[in-house]
Amino acid sequence: MSKPNYSGTYHMVEMDNMDTYLAALDINFALRKIVCLLKPTKEITHDPATGAMKIRTLTTFKNFIMDFIIGEEFTEDLGPVDGRTCQTTVSWEGDKLVCVQRGEKEGRGWTHWLEGDKLHLEMRVEGIVAKQVFKKAD
Repeated sequence: MSKPNYSGTYHMVEMDNMDTYLAALDINFALRKIVCLLKPTKEITHDPATGAMKIRTLTTFKNFIMDFIIGEEFTEDLGPVDGRTCQTTVSWEGDKLVCVQRGEKEGRGWTHWLEGDKLHLEMRVEGIVAKQVFKKAD
């Protein structure tokens, strides 16, 4: 069975529990408040044949780029997020992309999935879950 192609540009339309999630990552109060006001855009390029994927999260404050091969572990520099590095693997679970980030924080990772023209993102760390929903640009 073929996997979905996540390629596209997506604009955030919903966010839930982000402040609590960022606090669990030890992000300071002022930066958490700024981040919670941002409306990121995600630009995803995905080659289903090779598993190559690049996720660019773009905001007016900071940008974050993740470039990886699905199923291959890599060292991820989370400096722009919280100053940490971790060993990261993104894998398929059905049609969902599941990321496990092994490092200082327990249970860290995220899950992306598509529903129609919406891209869902669930971020996890130490039992805290935050959610974002993005709508595909026309």
